[in-house]
Amino acid sequence: MISSLRYWFLLFLVVLVYITGMFVTLFENDSAQFAAMAMRMVQENDFFTLIKGTEEYLDKPHMHYWLAALSFKIFGIHDWAYRIPGILATLLGAYSCYGLGKLLYNKDIGKFSALIFMTAQTIVLSTIDVRTDAVLTGFTIFAIWQLVSYVEKNTIWNIVLGAFGAGIAFSTKGQIALVVISISILCHLAYTRKWERLFNWKFFVALLVFGITITPMLYAYYLQFDLHPEKVIRGKNNRSGIFFIFWEQSFERLSGEGVGKNSNDFFFFFHTFLWVFLPWTVLALIAYWYRIRTFWKLRFKYRSQYEFLTLGGITILFFLISLAQFKLPHYINILMPLYAILSASYLHSLNRHSKSAVIKGLLGVQYFILSLVFIFSLLVCFHVFKFQSIYSYIVLVAVLAVITYFCLKREAYYMRIITLSVYSSLLLNGVLNTHFYPTLLEYQAGSTMAEKVSEHEIATDNIYKISKRFTWALDFYNEQPVQIITKSALKNLKDSWVYVDDNELQELRDSGINWKEQITVDQFRITRLQLKFLNPQTRHKKLNHMHLLHLD
Repeated sequence: MISSLRYWFLLFLVVLVYITGMFVTLFENDSAQFAAMAMRMVQENDFFTLIKGTEEYLDKPHMHYWLAALSFKIFGIHDWAYRIPGILATLLGAYSCYGLGKLLYNKDIGKFSALIFMTAQTIVLSTIDVRTDAVLTGFTIFAIWQLVSYVEKNTIWNIVLGAFGAGIAFSTKGQIALVVISISILCHLAYTRKWERLFNWKFFVALLVFGITITPMLYAYYLQFDLHPEKVIRGKNNRSGIFFIFWEQSFERLSGEGVGKNSNDFFFFFHTFLWVFLPWTVLALIAYWYRIRTFWKLRFKYRSQYEFLTLGGITILFFLISLAQFKLPHYINILMPLYAILSASYLHSLNRHSKSAVIKGLLGVQYFILSLVFIFSLLVCFHVFKFQSIYSYIVLVAVLAVITYFCLKREAYYMRIITLSVYSSLLLNGVLNTHFYPTLLEYQAGSTMAEKVSEHEIATDNIYKISKRFTWALDFYNEQPVQIITKSALKNLKDSWVYVDDNELQELRDSGINWKEQITVDQFRITRLQLKFLNPQTRHKKLNHMHLLHLD
């Protein structure tokens, strides 16, 4: 199908894009927040307590923070160290896509599945804007792969590894991991009729391994919450951490209770999918439709050349998460491995059955997507944030020349679809990771101000703020949380610094507080981009400012 040389070269380029993103400044809110929470664990040598700013944190379990803290212990407190566990988990997810695709179909489909998964836009984004979903996705698909291997081979080693993977995934984000794993496996069992695998002593071994794996997380929850019923979390006392993670968490997400409601749009994840799976979106939608039609014609009778795990898992899980009242785009990441395998199997079948008309149409779509990426890249580099170095132009021209060569090269249609789709992802995310994000983050006040603090050699333990507004990037890059103080207490401070926004600056001026030095940086909520900000002529209209004041 695809030569080993080209396949490994494409994988090398994808990993290279991941690596370039490792050294980009952390994004606010989640990445910088989670990094600051893990940093606190290391600094205070307290790995059993989750604290968000000054508040007890119940929302998510501990594994993501433990892995980040372990990385900090080994490599030091750096943004790139924070990203290492997420990238490794993503690579584990890619290898698991390969293993599961190979198991369900063949080696070629396994290889395509890994490549599609690694280049899906939301997966590439998750390696730079690292949240809990990177670890969750990697270990969830690992668990599914191993448990399907157990169903097919009846080997205890596979079910033990599957239970361990499920335990890590559950300890990362809770019940959603078990829902995805169990529904996927049940779909596979229902289609293959191998229910006897559940009625086996090895199943009880798996339960034991799962229990042992999640014990550290349960113990941490017990210490922080169950032993302290007096703690008030989101307006309630007597909160059991163990009961929360086993029962309350998912229902709070579905109902919006506790975390709040942000979308009752049932189709939120459908239009989200249109961009998160780029450049493979159209392929995935066609694959899903044709697979639905195939099973309908077969009346869901078992055929060894098909599998129902991906189709059934996607259908049921997509419906369930669409019912939630609290939705964010990255919540769909956990389904990306299933989409990758489904898409790879369909593309392989098109080539095998010589359906040239459909393949030609898909190739035309991928050319169109590549052209959009090409235009976007030029706009970013020549208009939104203009290149400042001649070397940047040279690299961009070289990359575009390589892509143009493969656009014009005559080879099998499926090969061109794969190659051009991967190059679309590489071009887009290469430009984002090496140019767009680094320039964009100059407008993130917290990290920019941290550079000023270091440049002026300001003592980080002598910086205060007068509101409870989170300052995650400043906290992390200063390696010191900004202390909260009241405005009245500010009058008693001498030779100290206070971090304020535009409104707070005016409040201090009106209250008669004086300062002898002022450092000002631009501020924009970088995760909520607007056209007026992206346009250099109107950008200044969307900017706010943050100030660091040296009090008299």
